[in-house]
Amino acid sequence: MHELSEDDLRLVEALLLASPGPVTPAQLQHALGDELGLLVDVPAVIAAVAERYRGRGIEVAAAGGGWRLRTAPDLAPRLAGLLGRERPLPRAALEVLAAIALHQPVTRAEVTELRQAAVAQATFDLLVDLGLIAPAGQDAGPGRAQLWRTTTVFLEHFGLRSLADLPRADHLAALARARGQGGGPGESSAG
Repeated sequence: MHELSEDDLRLVEALLLASPGPVTPAQLQHALGDELGLLVDVPAVIAAVAERYRGRGIEVAAAGGGWRLRTAPDLAPRLAGLLGRERPLPRAALEVLAAIALHQPVTRAEVTELRQAAVAQATFDLLVDLGLIAPAGQDAGPGRAQLWRTTTVFLEHFGLRSLADLPRADHLAALARARGQGGGPGESSAG
C-alpha cells in the first residue's frame, strides 16, 4: 500500500473541493496511485481526510458513489438563514421524483399511474432543469415512450450514496398508514 504523505492528503482535499460532483474511488486511485503504479487504500484516505474536518464547519460526505465536501449538518439551518433559503420543490415535483426514483426506469404514463394524478410537463421540465432526472432510453412497448431515471445530482441533493439507500416502496406505504395519511401519494395535488 502507498504511504500517504501530507501532499497526498492536501491533493484529496483540493480534489473534493474543486470537483463538480462526487469524487469516485477510481478518481482517487488515479490521483494518488495510478501514475506511480501504486495501490491506494481509498477508504483509509477518505477516513484520514474526514478526520481533519471532524468538528469543523465542513465534512466529507458519501454521495453518488463517491465523496464530496458539504456543510456540517448542524450548521445548515443557520447558513440557510444567512444565505437565503433554497426554494423547496413543490409537492407534485417531489411525488414525481419519488415515483421515478422508486420505479426507474419509468415512463411519464407510469408516473401518472403511480401518483394517481396527472403530471404536468412543467413538473418534468423543472426536474430536468435541476438535473434531478434524465432520459433513460425508450420503452420497448408501442409508441416507444421516453423512460426516465434519477441522476447523480439527485443522489447528491438527497445525501444518498446510491439508489440502494432509498427506502423501499412497501416501507413508505406502511409508514404512511402508521401516520394515518391514508392512500396514494397523488390524493391532494396534481401537477
